[in-house]
Amino acid sequence: MAGGFLASGAIGLLLATALPTQHGPSVITDPPPDRIVIDVATVNGSGCPKDTAAVAVSQDNTAFTVTYSQYVAQVGPGAPPTAARRNCQLNLIVHVPHGFTYAIASADYRGYASLAPGASSTTKASYYFQGSPQTAAREHTFNGLYDDNWQATDSTDWAQLVWAPCGVQRNFNINTEIRVRKGTSAPASTSYMTMDSTDGDISTVYHLAWRECPAT
Repeated sequence: MAGGFLASGAIGLLLATALPTQHGPSVITDPPPDRIVIDVATVNGSGCPKDTAAVAVSQDNTAFTVTYSQYVAQVGPGAPPTAARRNCQLNLIVHVPHGFTYAIASADYRGYASLAPGASSTTKASYYFQGSPQTAAREHTFNGLYDDNWQATDSTDWAQLVWAPCGVQRNFNINTEIRVRKGTSAPASTSYMTMDSTDGDISTVYHLAWRECPAT
């Protein structure tokens, strides 16, 4: 099993620089009793054609899941050059219950890769809040021979969490990319990488931490 494609602390680095703290939230709390609602404002990219990416929120309000069904990059006989790279940009509107704010505490990723000897693949992800020019991007390379599921978890220390500002709406953007390179693999070989598990989809889970906003 290959290691995660996001280096440890990547989300922490992004959130630490993306937004200034406004009306700092109070102590860490349990998830709010009211459900959060996450709407997909826009979804663009060759890896997530229309109606192939969906967002769901866990019942306990501690995580949301992005599910893809057609996120595959491939090289080999019959594959056009453009198939070697696939990407997806999600722009999410996070409706948070009044009096609460959130931070992204960790992210889990899963997929499958089948790489011939000499081939390689790269996965890349970045995150940013609307209105911020700063992003953090991390990538990881897999080398053939490889034929297995892959899974990655990125966690942020509690002390490094940076919270969405209270009382201010900021859309959350997630950009992901997978790329496959033929390298020195045999001309007749096929290599591919997916954000698409063997049962037809892959759930990318972002775990949330919660705080109460101070009274104004």
